[in-house]
Amino acid sequence: MVTSYPLPEGFTELEVFAIGTILLVEALLGFCLNGLTIVSFRKIKELQTPGNLPIVSVALADCGICINAFIASFSSFLRYWPYGTDGCQIHGFQGFLTSLASISSSAVVAWDRYHHYCSRRQVHWSTSISLVIFVWLFSAFWSVMPLLGWGEYNYEPLRTCCTLDYSKGDRNYVTFLFALAIFNFLIPGFIMLTAYQSVEHKFKRIGQFEFNTGLPVKTLIICWGPYCLLYFYAAVQNVTFIPLKLQMVPAIIAKTSPTMNAFLYSLGNENYRGGIWQFLTGQKVEKAEVNNKIK
Repeated sequence: MVTSYPLPEGFTELEVFAIGTILLVEALLGFCLNGLTIVSFRKIKELQTPGNLPIVSVALADCGICINAFIASFSSFLRYWPYGTDGCQIHGFQGFLTSLASISSSAVVAWDRYHHYCSRRQVHWSTSISLVIFVWLFSAFWSVMPLLGWGEYNYEPLRTCCTLDYSKGDRNYVTFLFALAIFNFLIPGFIMLTAYQSVEHKFKRIGQFEFNTGLPVKTLIICWGPYCLLYFYAAVQNVTFIPLKLQMVPAIIAKTSPTMNAFLYSLGNENYRGGIWQFLTGQKVEKAEVNNKIK
């Protein structure tokens, strides 16, 4: 560990090293799992269906989150941010873009599952591609706003990574936060909740449960809920009263989402898992064609 730079204020050497190690493990594990999802989709023809494109979009966004976490981990081991102010803005933008794209892509997956199980209509390539493009452009729009002055990117408490600055809690921050929350968390969350509730009702009618319909929404809340609570608390109260170490917890929890999503959407999908197995071993699994089931 580099020792030529002072420890960030409020943290011990062991805490900084532990945070860096946790971020590194999260980054490597999430990147490998989601990278496997993407490469398998590219190599295995049976996986190349319109319904799987949103899953690949989730995996691509999650790989971006892992890259963001890896940079934060490297900076934590250095004990300082080595890329300057411009690097901080880029890091904040990239992290925000991929996080928002991951959440919105998860909502598209839920929408696709609703059509698959409830309406029995297959989504066409044109619809799937259009939705994925919209998700990334929409996420890019909200991520670029802090660069243009609505909201602001700044250092997190450890000062070795950057995100939306919630320390000021001014009107600029509050207005951006509420608009961001409505369009990038509440609406995707509502789509996921209603879609999976409809699927659950369908399963109850036929007496067959093919996957846990509550797990995707629970995963969303567990991974991103702490960040939302911190952001909203900063909108109404002085966030400086929260210990710096505690302020870092939501960021660490959020970066578990790539691993959680990989197990939820690809490794937890029986047929997608069969495609991954075929890619790794060359052995084709029976019924490898994906129909978007989660076991």
